[in-house]
Amino acid sequence: MVEQLLINDDDYYVPDANLLVTENDTLDNFAAAKYKRLLISSLYSSLRNQTFLAEANVAIYYTDLQPPIVPDVFLSLDVQVPENWWEKQNRCYMVWRFGKAPEVVLEIVSNKEGDELGKKLKIYEHMRASYYIVYDPNQQLAEKILHVYELRGTRYFETSETWLEQVGLGITLWQGEFENRQDTWLRWCYQNGTVLPTGDERAEQERQRAEQAEQRSQLLAERLRAMGVDPDTL
Repeated sequence: MVEQLLINDDDYYVPDANLLVTENDTLDNFAAAKYKRLLISSLYSSLRNQTFLAEANVAIYYTDLQPPIVPDVFLSLDVQVPENWWEKQNRCYMVWRFGKAPEVVLEIVSNKEGDELGKKLKIYEHMRASYYIVYDPNQQLAEKILHVYELRGTRYFETSETWLEQVGLGITLWQGEFENRQDTWLRWCYQNGTVLPTGDERAEQERQRAEQAEQRSQLLAERLRAMGVDPDTL
């Protein structure tokens, strides 16, 4: 039995990765999964005083005549998940139950099979999502990495504007580290370009502020001692 497991390298079969299904509408690759976690987590870490619903890979039913569409990420303002989210009718986003389409739908391009600039664009346009964002980091669909479409009336128009006025947020490409991975990331940002921090980033910012405050306190104490004043008696 042991001898049968000892296969020579020349005889070892390695499947062609190009023939494997590494991602589809329900299956994520490593990169796309991280992008979605970053986009969703930063919203919930930063917009704490705002009511909204943001999710990844959750079905959206926009009409009873068609199957749902599953965007990589969506953001819908002024709505929230119903209390009993295990009820069948509350397990996904039904436009007629929430009373509105999401303001933002976002797709991350992994291959050319999703037709993000064709069929999906038409579906989101029909659904009346205010903004449709296509992030194509490997430029599989076109030379542009980022496509932003804004709904004007009943039609989408591509725009170079990355500030999404109707939701009070922008999107930007950011160089940095997330979950131990240094890369270029698509992120939400404020109007001044500052990215919305994740929970870990907010904690690190607080730690740095505490250290700076301690350093200022120590410097003040040293100056008082140099003047002959004991800071511990103040």
